[in-house]
Amino acid sequence: MRALWRAAATLERAAARGKSGARLPSVFFVTDPDRTPDPVGSAIALRRGSGVIFRGFGRPGAEQAARALADLTRRRGLILLVGADEKLAFRVGADGVHLPERDLWRARGIRQRHPGWLITGAAHSAPALATARRMGLDAALLSSAFPSHSKSAGRPLGPVRLALLARGAGLPVLALGGVNGRTAKRLVGTGVCGLAAVEGVLQAVAG
Repeated sequence: MRALWRAAATLERAAARGKSGARLPSVFFVTDPDRTPDPVGSAIALRRGSGVIFRGFGRPGAEQAARALADLTRRRGLILLVGADEKLAFRVGADGVHLPERDLWRARGIRQRHPGWLITGAAHSAPALATARRMGLDAALLSSAFPSHSKSAGRPLGPVRLALLARGAGLPVLALGGVNGRTAKRLVGTGVCGLAAVEGVLQAVAG
């Protein structure tokens, strides 16, 4: 775990404050029903101040898992965002939502209804980052930073392209996709203020 969090601590944390004024975690654990069958068990080992993005994708038992994560994150001093589902986030008392790229436009309405929430969104291109900025998101998760096992991962950006996009984004950017204790070191100097991962965090907490 030390390598991943050590790398995250060297990123541009001065930029890690969203539009709402909330301090952004330097590491987000992103759940996936297939790759993280026990999100609560994995999140227990996260360091205080880390974030969890729960993605249930409407699967059976998603609300039960979200409630268990909400209880854990409150006790452990973690930040919980619920992917795509504003109503579920409200019901379980989450700290905000994470929107897929296609739903970035929803951020303005969500902000009006929940001004204290942290709102992040997925982005894969400069136009998507521009939309995230216009919609007033707190941060964008830019992917895929490196080669990834995710089914939705496109061609990896690499550190150079990632840096160009992050520095011109106009809002805080976290790197997602193929991020682990080894690749995270390559994010230093790219302008990203944090990182997000599925398997990279699983490997870190297991080690």
